[in-house]
Amino acid sequence: MRFSRLRLNGFKSFVDPIDLLITDGLTGVVGPNGCGKSNLLEALRWVMGENRPKSMRGSGMEDVIFAGAATRPTRNFAEVSIHIDNTNRLAPSTFNNQDTLEIVRRITRDAGSAYKANGKDVRARDIQMLFADASTGSHSPSLVRQGQIAELINAKPKSRRRILEEAAGISGLYQRRHEAELKLNAAEQNLARVEDVLEQLKNQINTLARQAKQAIRYREISEQLRVSEGILLYGRWKEANEASALASKELTNCVKLAADTQLKVIQATKERTISENKIPPLREEEAISAALLQRLRIQNDSLKNESERAKQNIQTLETKTIQLGHDISREDSLNQDAEDTLRKLEDEQAKLNTEFNGFDERLLEAEKNARNAADILKNAEAKFDEKNEDIARLSARYQSVQRLIQDAEKTLRRNEEETVKAYELVVLSDKTLNQAIYDFNQSQKNQTIIIKKAENAEENLISAESNRAAILKREATARAEMAEAEGSVSTLRAEVTTLEKMLKRETDEQGRLLDKIRVHDGYETALGAALSDDLSLPEVKEFGLSGWFSLPAYKSGKTLPKGVKSLNEFVKAPDVLFRRMSQIGLVDRADGHKLQPFLEPGQRLVSIEGDLWRWDGYAVRSEDAPGSAALKLKQINRLVFLKQDLEESNALAEGTKRAHELLNKELNLATEADKNARNDRRHADNELTENNRMLSRSESDRDIALGQLENWKLALSRFEEAALNSKNEIIEANNSITKLDNLEVARSEIEDLRISVETARLTMLNKRSTHDEIRREGENRNKRVIEITQELNNWRQRLIKAEQRISELIIRKKESEEELVIAKDSPAKILQKSELLSQEMEAANKRCKEALNILANSENELREIEIIERKAERFASEARESRARADAIAEGAQSTLNLARDRIREEQELSPQDLLEKLDIDPTNLPEVEKVDIDVQRLKRQRDALGAVNLRAEEDANEVKAEFDTLDSESSDLKEAISKLRSGISNLNSEGRERLVSAFDQVNKNFGVLFKHLFGGGEASLVLVESEDPLDAGLEIMCQPPGKKLSTLSLLSGGEQTLTALSLIFAVFLANPSPICVLDEVDAPLDDANVTRFCDLLDEMTKRTDTRFLIITHHAVTMARMDRLFGVTMAEPGVSQLVSVDLQKAEKLVA
Repeated sequence: MRFSRLRLNGFKSFVDPIDLLITDGLTGVVGPNGCGKSNLLEALRWVMGENRPKSMRGSGMEDVIFAGAATRPTRNFAEVSIHIDNTNRLAPSTFNNQDTLEIVRRITRDAGSAYKANGKDVRARDIQMLFADASTGSHSPSLVRQGQIAELINAKPKSRRRILEEAAGISGLYQRRHEAELKLNAAEQNLARVEDVLEQLKNQINTLARQAKQAIRYREISEQLRVSEGILLYGRWKEANEASALASKELTNCVKLAADTQLKVIQATKERTISENKIPPLREEEAISAALLQRLRIQNDSLKNESERAKQNIQTLETKTIQLGHDISREDSLNQDAEDTLRKLEDEQAKLNTEFNGFDERLLEAEKNARNAADILKNAEAKFDEKNEDIARLSARYQSVQRLIQDAEKTLRRNEEETVKAYELVVLSDKTLNQAIYDFNQSQKNQTIIIKKAENAEENLISAESNRAAILKREATARAEMAEAEGSVSTLRAEVTTLEKMLKRETDEQGRLLDKIRVHDGYETALGAALSDDLSLPEVKEFGLSGWFSLPAYKSGKTLPKGVKSLNEFVKAPDVLFRRMSQIGLVDRADGHKLQPFLEPGQRLVSIEGDLWRWDGYAVRSEDAPGSAALKLKQINRLVFLKQDLEESNALAEGTKRAHELLNKELNLATEADKNARNDRRHADNELTENNRMLSRSESDRDIALGQLENWKLALSRFEEAALNSKNEIIEANNSITKLDNLEVARSEIEDLRISVETARLTMLNKRSTHDEIRREGENRNKRVIEITQELNNWRQRLIKAEQRISELIIRKKESEEELVIAKDSPAKILQKSELLSQEMEAANKRCKEALNILANSENELREIEIIERKAERFASEARESRARADAIAEGAQSTLNLARDRIREEQELSPQDLLEKLDIDPTNLPEVEKVDIDVQRLKRQRDALGAVNLRAEEDANEVKAEFDTLDSESSDLKEAISKLRSGISNLNSEGRERLVSAFDQVNKNFGVLFKHLFGGGEASLVLVESEDPLDAGLEIMCQPPGKKLSTLSLLSGGEQTLTALSLIFAVFLANPSPICVLDEVDAPLDDANVTRFCDLLDEMTKRTDTRFLIITHHAVTMARMDRLFGVTMAEPGVSQLVSVDLQKAEKLVA
């Protein structure tokens, strides 16, 4: 991915929208101090997902919004967008569907930040992972702000490791590992909670097992108690039954007498009922016979009409037959009499027309009469229906009032029963209220005691926490001292290891004399100047080999000039160097040239600074003399001192470690005390919570009891009022019955209306029959007129076709004759039906008279039976009064028996006989009731002694066991998930470790090359310290500029530190190039020569990588090497603007 443009709008001092183009090569940004150049870098980091206000140099994230200036108002939002070229499709799959990516971050006051990618809302984490996978991001080392070089130099080794992580491209890997570790911690916490619950469930299962045993004992006692109570109840019922039997026997005689009289009443009532039941069928029979007679009369009239129609039909058929005979004869002489026939037909047609005059008036008259008869029938039926509806309403009112009386009586009985129950509940609620008030007062007394206990626990907890905090502070101090000592040991060990490796690499198999020499500290340069590379050769014993041979001392003593000390005094060297060392003198730099003329052959003088003067006039200044031997000697001495320091540091680290362990033990004891204090406090809080719950429960019970008492008092008054209302309703209903009309009178009136309706219906049928007869007569005449017209047409046609019509007329004549024969038989049949109908009418008339006579006799008989019934009821009433007196005597005994039976049904839910069968005992051999009562009381005491018993203990145990099995399965699932998470974290660590080690090797190699390039020589390397695991190790920078000893980064000068840090940053680029690199005034500490080297390195990096560089600088040399320049100005106070400038103006501006 390539960054192409950065757009700012309202971000810090850039109030107006500006675009910063980022292209290949070097892009420079220049401007005076305070004009807002660094805001460009902060905008780039902000749009990449930076969420720390301090990194934006603010106290809150809203500080990045333009805060206003003298000429500009405050903005309400800030927006930064970055355009990325994604032509190569290297973005993650979520963003890899377009050639160009536009990442926008917008912040609004009081609304927070929002991210968009190509116009779509995305999460901040998605943006952070996008840039992290691209080896960049808001915390990338490639975005070097002001002071970051110093932070890198002063950073601890573990903080420097982040550079390697960026080079290895595992920043996203660390994020994923962190998420996996969070999930692992959550899973482990869940597992711990599940295991705690499982332990609680185990204890609960054991408790339920004990409760189940207690429940079994409870059931055994309850079974014995049930049997004894059953025997007791049956014995008491038996006694009550026997007493009731004696009372019933005394009642029998009275009941028998009442039954005899009542039987007579019933017999009389039955006879009256039979008589009453006979009357409706007789009345119905009378109505049926009358209706039958009327129907027969109508049928007789219909037969008369039918007879008339038959006679008319015969006459018509005879006429038709004669006419057809004439037609046939006329057909024979069609040509002679056609005109006569036509004239006759015309005469007949005229006659029929004459006869048809006045037909319409008669038809209208008959239709009017039929309509009037129908109206009369309709009115009669309407009156009948209206009267029938009135009777129905009257009957419904009778039934409604009777139902009202019955409902009111039921309501009255129910309200009286509820009144008794409500009174009992009022008494019970009063007792419950008193108990609830007592419980509430008791809970208030306990509250004060528990609060005091909680306060004591709180004081103990505060004391334990303060003690633990003090120990924790001491432990943190000891841990810091231990970490510092261990860090010092690690640093010294790394430096010792590096020096040993370097010295070992330069030592050959024969052993150089340089390795056998020991020089006093500070004289290494002098010895190196005197012997130089001669010390790199070994001591030899045979001729032909290069090296030092052992020779005896000079025979004639050659002494050094007066006042010159021999270098032998400061060097412990092998004997083979004695001749050489005896001729080397140590002088001050100022005396060297003065004493050089006094040297004898082979002698030389050196200064402690490394200057050399030989006897033959050769002199070398320390700046020009090769210093490899001197440097190596310094390294040897440095190694000796470092080992001594390492031993001291090891001893110090061991002491701090032991001190830390002792403090850890004290901290553990304090932690345990704190834990106990917390447990005490938690127990006290639990007691307080439980008492608060009991206090709330008792207060709630008190309020509930008070409310129930008021409710039952209201219910009592409501039931009493409802009973009074029911009594009033019964009285009103009885009064309303007396006001209603007589239902029997209404029913007799409707019978009269029914007869009137039947009469009107018969009249309507007669009128309608007359109308139909006139209508049919007209239809026949019309038919005949039509026939004559047709015949006329036929005769006119037969004038032409006479022969054809003769045969047809013969056939028609035969048919008419046959119809005539059939028609002549109809009057005889109709006469026969009329005679039969007359006989039926006589029988119906006789039946109607007989029905009237029988109905009158039945009504007289009913009146006699009603007189007998009233006498029998008077005798029965007297007998019932006698039975009531006897019944009152037996009612007490029966009440006792019912009470015993109800108690059996209430407590045992059985009848007495079923209870006897269930007990399986001999009813004749029952124990005494008093003895059974004593046994029942004893069993109750034993049952009460058991206390509270959980009868569902076995069921609860099964449920808890099922819950235990479920949680155990979930625990196994959690353990499997934890194993998978740990395996995943291990895989991530393995992958990160491999990639980090690979990146370390590559960066270390690149770092050594770039260091030599920037320094013109020397050596540098990276060392992993403080841990054997690369993922936890720190990064130490070991460097040796030309002519200097090997040291850590912190011991170099400011310019050397900057160049070394830049070497490390660009070494990371070579290992894992970032799409963009921003350097904010990193060349400030460098002189012109080093700035030139820095710019050369930038040119080299642009050639070797695709990284686009954005350089913020004040240095003219750096400006001159840029490919393009942008200037940041502040024409208005507090408002930055971005303009392009040329190189010359930029140089003048910076100068």
